[in-house]
Amino acid sequence: MSEAGVIHDIGYQRYTGQRLGRGAALTALYVHGLRAAFGFGRSAKAKIFPWMVAGIMLLVAVILAAVRSQIGEVIFTYVQFDDQMSWLIIFFVAILAPVLMSRDIRSGTLPLYFSRPLRAADYVIAKYAAMVTAVWLLLGVPQLIMFLGAAFTTKDGAQGVWNEVLDLVPGWGYSLLWALLFSGIGLLIASLTGKQAFAAGGIVAVFLLTTPVFGVLTVLPSTTAHQMAGLTSPMTLIAGIGAWLSDGPADMELDIGRFGPVYAIEAVCLITACLLLLLARYRKVASL
Repeated sequence: MSEAGVIHDIGYQRYTGQRLGRGAALTALYVHGLRAAFGFGRSAKAKIFPWMVAGIMLLVAVILAAVRSQIGEVIFTYVQFDDQMSWLIIFFVAILAPVLMSRDIRSGTLPLYFSRPLRAADYVIAKYAAMVTAVWLLLGVPQLIMFLGAAFTTKDGAQGVWNEVLDLVPGWGYSLLWALLFSGIGLLIASLTGKQAFAAGGIVAVFLLTTPVFGVLTVLPSTTAHQMAGLTSPMTLIAGIGAWLSDGPADMELDIGRFGPVYAIEAVCLITACLLLLLARYRKVASL
């Protein structure tokens, strides 16, 4: 007695719609990452920290704008605002980077991403662009509020508004520099583990451990060591570039002397190194 096979028609059909390709996949991944940065599409618990940080920074910006409109005194410039908010940015990056990177490692979705047509470079670009945008918005929107407060209360008319624009644009560029460097460092560390708590702790540790090194070098008798001390910490590295571009020290502790171009070169090299290491990391994953 022979056994006969039976084929059941359960309605599966071939996909006949439009295939959007790599560009659409990259855009979708970028949008998803940007939404995740502020908790959209996630639980209410996931929204607490990013919006708490954003709320604090917006409140500070409103206070600065109100003080300037009432007494005409500039407490923080747009560049100084970034420097004063640096620790909030560190904690924001420490929470966001693991969300963008570590969750995919833990859930095992990377093989699905890299099956086709998304490539490792596309994945890194989308995640990095989403993080840079989120950090820049966190700094840029409060700066815009400060600008509006100054522009609508200026006594110099159109010239006063134009002067504020000339101050705001470099401030936005400075915010972009913060976003580029901190995002690269944060994503690289987060890509090394699937546990978000470990990734967040590692990111904060990098900044905490480099800051005391700067403090030690600033008390050395050598003028050269003092002026190059800012190269040891990401925060003082960016502050040094800001001091170089504005032709003045950001604070009394940071004196970069003639080493401004060195600060800029290190920042570019550090950002590039983070991206190349990220690309190498995910090319290895994609090849598995």
